[in-house]
Amino acid sequence: MIQALTIPVLVLGTTGFLLAAVVVALDAIVASRIPSDDLVSAVDDLLPQTQCAQCGYPGCRPYANAVVNGESTALCVPGGEETHQALTKLLDRPEDNATLAEPLELTARIQEEECVGCGLCLDACPVDAIIGAPQFLHTILESHCTGCELCVSPCPVSCIELVEPS
Repeated sequence: MIQALTIPVLVLGTTGFLLAAVVVALDAIVASRIPSDDLVSAVDDLLPQTQCAQCGYPGCRPYANAVVNGESTALCVPGGEETHQALTKLLDRPEDNATLAEPLELTARIQEEECVGCGLCLDACPVDAIIGAPQFLHTILESHCTGCELCVSPCPVSCIELVEPS
């Protein structure tokens, strides 16, 4: 009677062990194909955090994720060559052949006589380069402006223009 129970228990135990080993092996394979959150965070930490979308991604974190997945490290306009070099070093990649994105040599400026103080440009600016209060004139801190143009389209009176920095 004991031998009759031993064989099914042994078979079930062995089957369970093999199934667990297969699950562990598959988990390791899948995990190796998913970018590490730590690596994405390390790439994100090297980016300037302007959230300007000039790289073609809606912010620095999505671009960091794309870079870890093979996207060019040369798309960050505000970061420039310094960020490009740091990313290639961190990821231990050869420098990609993509042309490094050039920073815009423009800055936004508000035409004061036309500003109605709506404040829509305040929310649009990813680097908080626009200051002002609702229903009052706004102004742009040119030294902080990246020239990303994100403030231009929300303006209902089209009083924001891109100009050469002064």
